[in-house]
Amino acid sequence: MISKILIANRGEIALRVIRACREMGIASVAVHSTADNHAMHVGLADESVCLGPAPAANSYLNIPSIIAACEITGADAVHPGYGFLSENAKFADILEAHGITFIGPTADHIRLMGDKIAAKAKAIELGIPVVPGSDGEVKDVAEALKVGREMGFPVLVKAASGGGGRGMKIAKTEDDLAEAFTTARSEAKAAFGDDAVYIEKYLEKPRHIEIQVACDTHGNAVHLGERDCSLQRRHQKVLEEAPSTVLDDAARAKIGKIVTNAMQGMSYRGVGTIEFLYEKGEFYFIEMNTRLQVEHPVTEAITGIDLVREQIRVANGEVLSFTQDDIVLSGHAMECRINAEHPETFVPSPGKIQTYHAPGGLGVRIDSAVFSGYAIPPYYDSLIGKLIVHAADRETCMRRLDRALREFAIDGVETTLPLFHRLLANEDFQKADYDIHWLEGFLQSEAEKKTAG
Repeated sequence: MISKILIANRGEIALRVIRACREMGIASVAVHSTADNHAMHVGLADESVCLGPAPAANSYLNIPSIIAACEITGADAVHPGYGFLSENAKFADILEAHGITFIGPTADHIRLMGDKIAAKAKAIELGIPVVPGSDGEVKDVAEALKVGREMGFPVLVKAASGGGGRGMKIAKTEDDLAEAFTTARSEAKAAFGDDAVYIEKYLEKPRHIEIQVACDTHGNAVHLGERDCSLQRRHQKVLEEAPSTVLDDAARAKIGKIVTNAMQGMSYRGVGTIEFLYEKGEFYFIEMNTRLQVEHPVTEAITGIDLVREQIRVANGEVLSFTQDDIVLSGHAMECRINAEHPETFVPSPGKIQTYHAPGGLGVRIDSAVFSGYAIPPYYDSLIGKLIVHAADRETCMRRLDRALREFAIDGVETTLPLFHRLLANEDFQKADYDIHWLEGFLQSEAEKKTAG
């Protein structure tokens, strides 16, 4: 039985796991860099251990130091959160070798889904619909041209490893392909140490729909509906909502059944997210994230299920606390990622928060680890926190989000709060008439209007 969990992460996600531990009666251990000596997760955990200097490579990514922290504190399990080591198969292997429970899937499943080419092949094997594309890695421009001509342009050149939009380039015509191929390989090599790329058909106006799953070690697999994550900038999600306005109950049940059958077929354990592009009534698999997602709170809001609690229970060998018939989607939820960035240029804005006042009231949740006087360090991502609202329907949810944004006060650093005010005022957003390319077009239009004015 798990008795003490070390959280190998920082910020709001570390605090999120600590809260779940507290409610389950499990002791928690926070780890931190010297830059996070006074961070909230460090103060609220039962114990804390400093891993090393500010750079992540010397602290949050330092596997020997994390193992040592487990041994020093007697932690018998590790929750990786998201980012950092959450999808590092080597880390999961090392923990297992030391008799420490990794709260996540097996290292083999992390490894499999971390390779986009292998993941796509596995998806096909498991009956998950995929985007038309190359049969594995494309070695050179000549082969890329052959594949592109066969499927028709535009196409997308994608890195086999990694994510976050790096190593991903669009070729709208044959003339664009050589540059896109070379650039994608170069970016992939620099970002992931692997220059392997493959090619997929570029969909013109798809939505980004992802299905949340939870699986135990007793053969049970359940889906908890979908999240619509189409509002993206440079392939980074900005606002997520659930359920999606483009799916009905029949479409949701159909893709949910396909996904849960696939998870049972590969004996997956823990939580995971299968991400799709959705266009003209068809789903196309793009990747699987073998971890907790940043946007998991919108699923928690509409299902009432604590996903972190389920992660811990499954890692402890327990049966899922719910069945598919227990899952009822209630109302509508939205999440805004509030970053310490300029709201128009998106340049990071680290610094000291002078004033911090979070909104409240019915249906409003804040996942954040900042406070008045907190200094946002320049070494990590710029996320200040997540504002999640839940209401009976989408229209009421938007009004509640507008109200919550008006209450939110953060001074001392630039934030992206104004961006969400502008989104809520936009007619396309109000009608949910958008796709994965919409936000960048909206931002470009705003910039052009400002320049012209």
